[in-house]
Amino acid sequence: MRVLVVEDNDDLRFALTAALRADGLAVDEAADLPGADEALFITDYDCAVFDRMLPSGDALDHVRELRRAGRTVPVLFLTARDRVADRVDGFAAGGDDYLVKPFAVPELIARVRNLCRRAGTVAPPVHRLAGLEIDTARRQVRRDGVLLLLTAKEFAVLELLATRADRAVPRGEIVEKCWDEMAEPNSNVVDVLVSQLRRKLGDPPLIHTVRGVGYRLAEAGP
Repeated sequence: MRVLVVEDNDDLRFALTAALRADGLAVDEAADLPGADEALFITDYDCAVFDRMLPSGDALDHVRELRRAGRTVPVLFLTARDRVADRVDGFAAGGDDYLVKPFAVPELIARVRNLCRRAGTVAPPVHRLAGLEIDTARRQVRRDGVLLLLTAKEFAVLELLATRADRAVPRGEIVEKCWDEMAEPNSNVVDVLVSQLRRKLGDPPLIHTVRGVGYRLAEAGP
């Protein structure tokens, strides 16, 4: 899942980005509306988090224009404005959720993940394959009943492969969905992480290399 955070306060933007990344999300950031425009033009995000009042304008007007242009990226507004009328304005402008400052970071993460799930097809809460069980709600993985300890990034990659089970997922798509603009797509970051995942998942292997393409999660090899 890839998220855009648009916030002009450097400290808050850094804190939100760090918290979302720690939870396994790929996060890009922008400090103003022109930066958000550029990011949204380049990348298809699963969710965008906008601080409502930015030096470059009211994010409500910006999101309203996005909707008129046919852009459907789910949007969460952050704001200190807590009147009912303000929240109604946010939804009327095309916002999908509205969180009033100050807020608890775990709540923000839960709301972002909920919006990310809305962005794509609804995935089953638990994926099962050859003794492998991936619980996306509890963010737990078991193989033959044994709980496996995965990092947030390992879980993100495994979850992506599970949503495309039995199909090859290109390396480029894995980078796009599971890393952010800080990643180096030409490095072997995906191969190293998949190697770690294979060791943790054990035998028989479930993640198979599709030469020239990427990886496939399946009971049988390519």
